[in-house]
Amino acid sequence: MQKWQAIDGHLATPQGFRAAATAAGIKKAAGALDLAMVASESARTSAAGMFTTNLVVAAPVEVSRRHLEESHGRCRALVVNSGNANACTGHPGLRTAEETARATAKALSIEPRDVLVASTGVIGVPLKSELILKAIPGLARSLSAEDASPVARAIMTTDTFPKCCVLRSELKGHAIHLAGIAKGAGMIHPRMATMLCFITTDAAIGPRTLEQILRSAVEGSFNCLTVDGDTSTNDTVLALASGLSSAAVVPGDESRAWFQAGLDELCQTLARMIARDGEGAKKLVTVEVTGARTPSDADRIARAIANSPLVKTAIAGSDPNWGRILCAAGYSGAKFDPYKVDVYINALALCRKGLDAGFDEAAAKKELGQKELILRVELHEGPANARIWTCDFTRDYIDINASYRT
Repeated sequence: MQKWQAIDGHLATPQGFRAAATAAGIKKAAGALDLAMVASESARTSAAGMFTTNLVVAAPVEVSRRHLEESHGRCRALVVNSGNANACTGHPGLRTAEETARATAKALSIEPRDVLVASTGVIGVPLKSELILKAIPGLARSLSAEDASPVARAIMTTDTFPKCCVLRSELKGHAIHLAGIAKGAGMIHPRMATMLCFITTDAAIGPRTLEQILRSAVEGSFNCLTVDGDTSTNDTVLALASGLSSAAVVPGDESRAWFQAGLDELCQTLARMIARDGEGAKKLVTVEVTGARTPSDADRIARAIANSPLVKTAIAGSDPNWGRILCAAGYSGAKFDPYKVDVYINALALCRKGLDAGFDEAAAKKELGQKELILRVELHEGPANARIWTCDFTRDYIDINASYRT
C-alpha cells in the first residue's frame, strides 16, 4: 500500500461520480452559483454522515438523517444549496427538503431515500422551493465527471475561496482516490458550523465501516476547529464510496488503517482551510496544549484559548499578551498548577513557570505577524495533549456579521 499523495482534481475525480452546479436564484447576487448536485453511478454506493449536535436542527439535516437510516447507509445522489439554511422554517422547510429529494430522485430514476440534502446560509428565512425544483432537471442533465470544481464554489457563503482536497494512493495494484470539498468561514464551532463537507471515494467499503472511519476522522479534524465558538444548525459531513476501484477496505485488515490515514489527512487539510478562511481572518492559528493530566483537561484548555475573543484579538494586533492565554486556560475548568505553565508563540517563550519569560517585544511581534503560527501551552502535569485550529479576530469579522442578512 502506497502513501496518500495530494493531486489536482475535484469531487468527481474518484471513479463513478458526476457533479454539476448552477445559479438557481437563491442568492441575491445575479448569476451566483447556489445549487449543486453530486451523483454516483453505482447502485451499491455506501454513505455515512455526521451532523450538528445543536438542539435546533435544520430541515435538510432531519431529512438526510432519516434517509441514511431508511437506506441502511446507501446513497446515489446529494443536493446542496447555499444562500439559505432552511433552518427554523417549520413544516414548510421540511416539505421543501423532502420535495428536493423527490425531484432529484425523479430526475435520476432512483428512490427518494437514496438522495441526501444539505443547505447553508441565512437561518429563519423560508427557502423558495420553486427555485430548486425548477433547476433540478437541468442540473441532473448537466452532470459530468469532467470538472466538478464549480460545486466547491456553489456551496460557499462568506467564504473567500473554495476548499477542495484530492488524494490518491494504491491498494493491491488498484488506484484509489479520496476527494473532499468544504465550506465554512463563520459560525464555526463543530461538535458536529455553518460548516459543510462532502467526500467521495472509489474505495469499496461497507456503510458501517465507512461510518466508523468517518467518525474518527471528524473527531480529529472538524471537531478540533473553531472560528467564533458558534455551532450551526446545519453542520453536515457526508462521505460517499462508489466501490468502483475494485479495491476493498476490510475491517480488521491493514487496509482499514491505511484508509483511515487517508481520510484523516483529507479532513484535517480541509479543516485547516476553513480556519484559514475564518470570516475576516488574516492568520491561521494552531493551539497546542501539552503535558495535561487528562485528554479532557488538554481539550478544555485548548478550546478555551482558541475561543477567547481577547486572545484572538491580541493575535490580530500582533500583541504578545500571554496573560490572556494563561487566563483562558485558568477558566477552562481543567486542573493544573499555574506556576508550572510555559507559553510559546512558535519557538519563542513568552511565559515560563507562570511568569514573564523576559522575551524581546520586537521578536514576539514578528512571530505574531506571520500568517500561520503555533500557540503552545506546556502544562508539565501529565501525558495528555490536544490541538485546536482557529484564527484571529479582526474588525472585518464584525463588518461581515453586522450586515450578513442584508
